[in-house]
Amino acid sequence: MERILHIIGKMDRAGAETMLMNLYRNINRDKYQFDFVVFTNDKGDYDDEINALGGKIIPIIEANPFKRLLSLERFLKANKEYKIVHAHTLFSNAFHILAAKRAKVPFRISHSHNTDDQARGFLISKIYKTLSKKIIDTYSTYKIACGEEAAKCLFVKKSLQEVLILPNAIDSQLFYKIGTENSDYINENFCTQKDTLKIVQIGRMLEVKNHTFSIQIAKKLKEKGVNFKMFFVGRGELSENIENEIKINNLQEQVLMLGLRTDIPLLMAGADIMIMPSLFEGFPVVLVESQSTGLPALISENISKEVDLGLNLIHFAELDIDTWVKKILTIRTQVVNKDNIIPRFYETGFDIHGSVKIIEKIYNNLN
Repeated sequence: MERILHIIGKMDRAGAETMLMNLYRNINRDKYQFDFVVFTNDKGDYDDEINALGGKIIPIIEANPFKRLLSLERFLKANKEYKIVHAHTLFSNAFHILAAKRAKVPFRISHSHNTDDQARGFLISKIYKTLSKKIIDTYSTYKIACGEEAAKCLFVKKSLQEVLILPNAIDSQLFYKIGTENSDYINENFCTQKDTLKIVQIGRMLEVKNHTFSIQIAKKLKEKGVNFKMFFVGRGELSENIENEIKINNLQEQVLMLGLRTDIPLLMAGADIMIMPSLFEGFPVVLVESQSTGLPALISENISKEVDLGLNLIHFAELDIDTWVKKILTIRTQVVNKDNIIPRFYETGFDIHGSVKIIEKIYNNLN
């Protein structure tokens, strides 16, 4: 059995982490086992499942990136069974790929999951990104990205032709089945009426997710007399602020904070629309999941166009309250044709079974 060491900050329910778990659940674990280096002692959302599947969680607690590099190097030198290091930490990949190189790990994969990053305009940030790209290009033996924009974000221009595009795939048949069989899930579990407009926003409680904008949408819908419920799914550093903002706007009956959930596919199945007014995003796996359930989504123009799988379920809009309210009320009447969902997922490479075959082939060829 080959043990693959994945480098990632923490195994929570986020885009790259969810993609990794989708691969991990479906890969031949008699042949390949995943272990995870994380940079926290806090328990991740997926840690229990990883342990149950036979994986290891390896914390390296160093805030300083150079000390982290040295700690990772020491770990790899002491654990020579790792022949493949697979890094998923955007520009920080430079430190981890370099650590693997210094530890003489023969195969070093740099994987990009982001189409952009939040640091803008600062000279030191531009220098850091430029140097990181050069280190990643020099010391990575293999390069993967979830899409063309993600490849451009992390890899130098001359190397783009070498990058394998591996979409953030999911088990599309499972999500499709959930989507077709659980349309009353929210009605039954939250006592909403069938004609209630059910809106979900799924994501961590961070400034970048722009929940304040969503609350203003809810305020406008209430003023218009719309019968609706808005569900915020997720947790984060701004949870208390967002809850207070809901109270200040007297929206406690309309906007519900559900926290971290394990029934997200069911919530999507029971919703009428998903919103994502993000100020910045990488490649949100949740938008792949929503399309597989047949749920329309209204999303900001700050999100990569690559998330649209051509099923007429993704709608882009500039961040203007009146525009979003109007579009939400229009999209709720959309008739969704689900017949093309499964064929489209296989055609575009977004079904996990095809991705597993590709990643197994990569790992096999590296050995």
